[in-house]
Amino acid sequence: LAVGWGSGAVTAWTSPGGCELVQSTADCTGRWLSSVPGNLRSDTEELLLDDNTIQVLGNASLLSYHQLRRLSLTKNQLELIKPGVFLSSQGLHVLSLADNLLFTNYSLTAAALSALPALRTLDLAGNRLTEDMVSVLVWNLSSLESLSVARNIIMRLDSSVFTNLTQLLELNLEKNYIFEIDQAFEGLQRLQRLNIAYNYLPCVVEFSLTQLRVLNVSNNVIEWFLALESDDLFELEVLDLSHNRLLFFPVLPRQSKLHSLLLKNNEMSFYQRLPNGTSLADVTVQFLLIDGNSTNITTVSLWDEICHSNLSSLHLLDMSQNQVWYLPEGFLAQMPSLTHLKLNQNCLETFQLLEGDPLAMLTELDLSQNQLVELGAEVGAGDILPNLQLFNLSTNRLRVLPSGVFAYTRKIATVDLSRNRVDLCPQPAVAGEAEAPPCVDIRGVKTLTHLSLAGCGLRGLGGHPFQGTSLMHLDLSDNHQALSGDLGWLQDLALTLQVLSLRNTSLSSTAVDFSAFNSLVRLDLSGNSLSVFPSSLGILKLLSLDLRDNCLPALPPDVARMPLGKSLQEVYLSQNPYNCCTLGWWDSLQRVKGLHVPDGQEMTCSYASRTLSPRALPEPVLWSCRWQTADLALLYLVLALPTCLTLLVAFTVVFLTLKQKLLKMVKSRCGVSSPY
Repeated sequence: LAVGWGSGAVTAWTSPGGCELVQSTADCTGRWLSSVPGNLRSDTEELLLDDNTIQVLGNASLLSYHQLRRLSLTKNQLELIKPGVFLSSQGLHVLSLADNLLFTNYSLTAAALSALPALRTLDLAGNRLTEDMVSVLVWNLSSLESLSVARNIIMRLDSSVFTNLTQLLELNLEKNYIFEIDQAFEGLQRLQRLNIAYNYLPCVVEFSLTQLRVLNVSNNVIEWFLALESDDLFELEVLDLSHNRLLFFPVLPRQSKLHSLLLKNNEMSFYQRLPNGTSLADVTVQFLLIDGNSTNITTVSLWDEICHSNLSSLHLLDMSQNQVWYLPEGFLAQMPSLTHLKLNQNCLETFQLLEGDPLAMLTELDLSQNQLVELGAEVGAGDILPNLQLFNLSTNRLRVLPSGVFAYTRKIATVDLSRNRVDLCPQPAVAGEAEAPPCVDIRGVKTLTHLSLAGCGLRGLGGHPFQGTSLMHLDLSDNHQALSGDLGWLQDLALTLQVLSLRNTSLSSTAVDFSAFNSLVRLDLSGNSLSVFPSSLGILKLLSLDLRDNCLPALPPDVARMPLGKSLQEVYLSQNPYNCCTLGWWDSLQRVKGLHVPDGQEMTCSYASRTLSPRALPEPVLWSCRWQTADLALLYLVLALPTCLTLLVAFTVVFLTLKQKLLKMVKSRCGVSSPY
């Protein structure tokens, strides 16, 4: 089998054992092999034996492959690797033994691994190994740079486990049962990436791995993270503490290169200003650290809101899904390089946007699912968040935004105001009130392309609320009174709007004209009261149309021949009361090439109080529908034909029976003699 890419060509062969050979790689994955094939090319450098049934690697298993550099035996039933198996393949760099049964004969397997002086990467994940077994297996592997012992049964780590791994750069310990670590990594001077996610660590105290660049301790039960009080520069760039039980902001290294701090889904808050008026500002906590015969007491002000760490390089801060109800004064001022700030799903009641704010580099701000009733801003001549591109304020209690807040966000492209009780300007003045009701003004925001106003309780929009914008995506779903009139207030978007959602807006078939929106490619009309297919849709060239959950008995019979039918790639049609006898449109849509109906299996139609599937109508129903939809003139002709035939036959019989009498009667009346 010859396969060519670009100007070069790579030749692939299939060996007698079923392995695919491409250049110096032999792929024997999933071949039900119980042993290593011996008939492969002797210059094979990479051998893939994943997903087979190999139980033992004998001393002669790799004897023919002196140039082997990469060997993978993942997902076999491997119990034993004999000590002499790698003597002919000592140049092996990468070895994957994940998802096997190496716990059964780990000491003999360790002897085999010790014969690999050039091994760089070793994967022992999913082998039911304890910490003692791991220590034996890696004891003589001083050349290792990457080690994975994930998904094993390791419970406690100390300095004896990884003693000789002086070249190790990456260590993966995730998904074990680790609850204690006692100076297990202090000897790993070159370690840069450490993954201890999905374990049972209760805390991290006196963190001192200055050389580490990435630390993932997510999905543990950590209640506090305390870095060593030192002025040494930590190389730490990424710290993931998400999905733990942190009660307070972590005590970070004073000097580091941290650019990503992930604190999602903890129990974190700030405590100097409590809702009941009390304060924990002067309260300290003492940690008693016992190491052998020595005892060390560390005093920490856990509730000190002054962050003593240098966070000037921080780009991403994720504090979502916590219990934060306010931010300490000057907290964000320590992060001048911040570009992404996630504070969603907290308890914030107010958030201040200040002119000359230190968050000048911020491009994404997520404040959704809080309890915001006010978005404070000092709007002046200066820019507010000048580089902000995405602003998510959904699911709060906002009724108004600061006047002109979007006038100074010069790059704003996406705004989500859904599930707030806001109205769009201009609002008509209410009789008896001096001022118009509060509203959000987005007119003239030229950079805005995506806007969500779902579930905002919008009422009878009018005027030109989108004047001067170039919106391409607009979500107005779940606003039951927004479309009480026509769609004239959307005309300013006729040339730019590409995606429009009018789901669940009480839309009826009257006064709905989409003909001006020639740029639309996706339209959601689901959850409304449409009883007639809007004729203006036929001329649009949509790619996706959602008509679910309406009152449509049928679509136009020629829908497949319309410009709409020719352009559609996806259409949703279920939850409508279709008539089983008027499904010609459905048959024609099914013949359209490239058209996908994701909910086609859920479609039903009605016939004589029965609910049926259009894909499998019973034959009696089909016959009955044919009679109901037949041409009436033809039907009348068929019904009249037997009567006409009956009358004709009767007339003929009467005529033949009375023929002689009739002739005599005619002759006597006319006076003509008959010949005898």
